[in-house]
Amino acid sequence: MISTGTLGATRYMVRRLTVADIAQIEAVQKDVVAALEDKAILQPLDRSELENILGGNGVMLGAFVEDMLIAFRALLDPLDDDEHLGRDGGLAEPQLSSVIYQEVSNVHPSYRGYGLQKILASLIMNEVDTSRYQYVCATVMPFNIASLKDKFAQGLKIVALKLKYGGKLRYVFMKDLIGEKIQYTVAIEVAMSDTAKQQQLICDGYVGTSMRLADEWVVRYEK
Repeated sequence: MISTGTLGATRYMVRRLTVADIAQIEAVQKDVVAALEDKAILQPLDRSELENILGGNGVMLGAFVEDMLIAFRALLDPLDDDEHLGRDGGLAEPQLSSVIYQEVSNVHPSYRGYGLQKILASLIMNEVDTSRYQYVCATVMPFNIASLKDKFAQGLKIVALKLKYGGKLRYVFMKDLIGEKIQYTVAIEVAMSDTAKQQQLICDGYVGTSMRLADEWVVRYEK
């Protein structure tokens, strides 16, 4: 057991997941996808991907109410990923082995609104061996507001906006887990819908640091 807590009057427990939990993981994913208006927002992990993580190539934490899985979050060592996110963030080849990915994060629709995604984010990042990993990376679809807020809240920055995974537009996020905090001196806000302007800012050395809702969703870029 890693942690316990309460959701209203309901007690939950968090522990590491194993291959024995795959059926419950798949069931939660199925319910989460079914509740989405835009199914493209979430790319569920298939059986082989789950087995890869749970077989020792990453870590997955799950929150349980009694014996029922209600939420989970995963980290993955990408090894020699052909589309390595570290490259998108400008890392050199020798640095790629120090990258770990934040993978899928799911909360069952019946247990939303309790901050479980944030709780699991904090707990799972405490599981990262910083003597082995220096960078954490993730991808998020534009306008997946909950996931974008989640990444910014953890201090990840947008380092790329490009087509990934067979032509899907994705923000690439990255965070240096042991580096010094950077002081930014210039800031520009851009509409999230303006892909070309954001890509140009990234090419000019800016990183995305936050977002807010004005007349529409805007992303703050700084350098």
